[in-house]
Amino acid sequence: MFLDTLLHRNPGLVDAAADLHERGRIPPDTYVMDLDAVEENAALLAGAAERVGVGLWFVVKQLGRNPELIRAVARHIPRAAAIDVGETRTLHAAGALLGNVGHLSQIPRRALPGVLALRPERVTVFDLANARAVAEAAREAGRVQDVLIRVEGAEGTVYPGQEGGVPLERLDAFAERAEALDSLRIAGVTAFPCVLCDPVTGLPAATPSFDLAVKAREVLAARGHRDLELSAPSATSAAALPLLAERGATHGEPGHALTGTTPLHALDPAQPEKPAYVYVTEVAHTLDDGRPALFGGGFYARSLIRSALLPRTGVRLGVRDAPARNIDYYRLLDAPADGTDLRVGDTALLAFRTQIFVTRSTVAVVCGLSSGTPRLSGLYDAQGRAL
Repeated sequence: MFLDTLLHRNPGLVDAAADLHERGRIPPDTYVMDLDAVEENAALLAGAAERVGVGLWFVVKQLGRNPELIRAVARHIPRAAAIDVGETRTLHAAGALLGNVGHLSQIPRRALPGVLALRPERVTVFDLANARAVAEAAREAGRVQDVLIRVEGAEGTVYPGQEGGVPLERLDAFAERAEALDSLRIAGVTAFPCVLCDPVTGLPAATPSFDLAVKAREVLAARGHRDLELSAPSATSAAALPLLAERGATHGEPGHALTGTTPLHALDPAQPEKPAYVYVTEVAHTLDDGRPALFGGGFYARSLIRSALLPRTGVRLGVRDAPARNIDYYRLLDAPADGTDLRVGDTALLAFRTQIFVTRSTVAVVCGLSSGTPRLSGLYDAQGRAL
């Protein structure tokens, strides 16, 4: 999906990743991350957001919750949106401030005291029971907690496994009950996804769920709430920020833009964010019909992967589709043309959309690429733990 853009915009990362693997410094099934590019992208996004008056909470699940990358991003975007308890703790331990927790996954009731002790700015709640749980934990902590109300997404726009939220038609009644909780304050609304990239052009466009979030804020404003926030996550990039500002969003939540890997970046190499990772694996064996099998572990069902580059020969081979219901022990490539020299252990480089935190991959962080002096600065697992 991103291989052409990567080769055009960040060939140094491609060369460094191949070299690290060929010298045995990194294993197959490794994402090599360009620390310098991630930080440059964070600085670029922070500047673009400031110009249009939108705040940012960054997201790191797709980066493998990596502490080096978190620190690099936080130097420019200080606050993060954590999707679950594990990410909340990792972000805090790496030094990031917590802007919004419970972003995609509610904070479990028994974990709330520990999470609130980390002083998040906002907690997202999906229903009244969770609002009450947050209020109870805040009361015991002797504070008032600001919350964002998750609005139920528009029909047909919610991803399976991400259902939940307050239906717009019941928001007024919900707010009335939430307002009675003395240790909780309604600070705004959110929904997901609010922005998606057009599959043909790649351009960011508002979803019907964004429309519902805008209407939800109007409902709360009519009840007397002031200075309400509207966080509009998904596909937040420099190209999407003007759209967020135009529609009244107060916050975006950049994730893939930090690595230059939104769908727009696959179609338009001229986007300002620079591609910042490459997936490295190797040929494990070859089938009788000539198709090479790569070691897997890091492939993602929604990756839209297209081809793999084998640097030793310079050949590019198509990547065969694989059903998401199967474990990716291996991933098959198309058979090479007759006469192509293919060997077990050959390095293979791929660039595709991923969510590293759901893989079993290694993450290698490389610094110094921007100055022409690349250096491996650390190896981590997919949850950000040092290896």
